[in-house]
Amino acid sequence: MKILVAVKRVIDGPIRVAKGKIEPVVPKFSMNPFDSIALEEAVRLKEKNLAKEILAVSMGPRAVQDTLRTALALGADRALHIPSETELEPLAVARLMAAVAMKEAPQMLLMGKQAVDDDSNQTGQMVAALLGWPQGTFASEVKIQEEEDTSSSSSSRGGGSTRVMVTREVDKGSEVLSLSLPAVITADLRLNTPRFEDPLGRPLPPCCSGVVSYMHAATWLSLS
Repeated sequence: MKILVAVKRVIDGPIRVAKGKIEPVVPKFSMNPFDSIALEEAVRLKEKNLAKEILAVSMGPRAVQDTLRTALALGADRALHIPSETELEPLAVARLMAAVAMKEAPQMLLMGKQAVDDDSNQTGQMVAALLGWPQGTFASEVKIQEEEDTSSSSSSRGGGSTRVMVTREVDKGSEVLSLSLPAVITADLRLNTPRFEDPLGRPLPPCCSGVVSYMHAATWLSLS
């Protein structure tokens, strides 16, 4: 199973206030926390031999490649950068992700339920609608389930189907969805606790130094 994970570069760190004024600081950037959770879930599925490849995707200026290198260091197999010097709205991001999904043909698309810079909570739902895939939003648990096909023809071939069980948080508690693959899943805070980069700040291994760059975002928009 191939898993596509969307990761976004956002401003990291608290804002310092002194005497009622915000102190001017050089902003630090990091991976969107909800996307870190989505990536961690993909890595865990791979560690259980339920996934074979993880592709991390990010959009924006050249600087987002740092975020993609972080994704590679944390367990992604490949990284894809879609260049864009303009700020992309959720619908544009969704159309680009849908175009990548159609090209890469993953069985699962994981992303954070929202980004902490705009809190839109729209992209995952839009991608699912554009692709016509089932969706499980606000996921707090993800389980892969193999279903046996009891029909005689399928039984003779040893056939069956794979579904994903998604426990999602709702206003009155939680509900469990059984989704066919491919599917779009957005991660909530309770899905897992992500692992971290090397705390000693040592250089990334050579495998984490290369990021593939696709064509300009405007071209991708025209494809979708």
